[in-house]
Amino acid sequence: MTELLLVLGWVGLFAPVALGAIGSSIGCARAGSAAIGAMLDTESGYGRFIGVSLMPSSQVIYGIVIMFSLQRDPMTAEAATAIFGIGLLAGIALLYIGLRQGDVLASAISASKAKPEIFGISLAPAAVLEGFAVFALVFALVLSGTIPG
Repeated sequence: MTELLLVLGWVGLFAPVALGAIGSSIGCARAGSAAIGAMLDTESGYGRFIGVSLMPSSQVIYGIVIMFSLQRDPMTAEAATAIFGIGLLAGIALLYIGLRQGDVLASAISASKAKPEIFGISLAPAAVLEGFAVFALVFALVLSGTIPG
């Protein structure tokens, strides 16, 4: 039983990084694809499209910070279940936010290629999603401070 708990602890430790990386990569790919498509239809402003398409990459950074906050040396069975729960749920949140942020950014890029004056305001939904990711990060950091060891 102790070995299983330790395995779960290690899964929870890496989950925010792995799931955040998946969400970041898919989100960046979706937004990046829209940015590349927008380049065909516009004469300038490419940099801003590419720049915002990278916004979902923050999810993996948050996952790395969470991983470091959950790290315990040595990993104990007592701490492993908490690490698993916090890490897995934070990772799922980062994964989902990265995916949805990519979708929102792709829409913003597509809309602003036709109507450039709405570019800034069209990023507001992606910024709100980023706020949710920060909430997940902060709550994971707070909870990690309560884990024994």
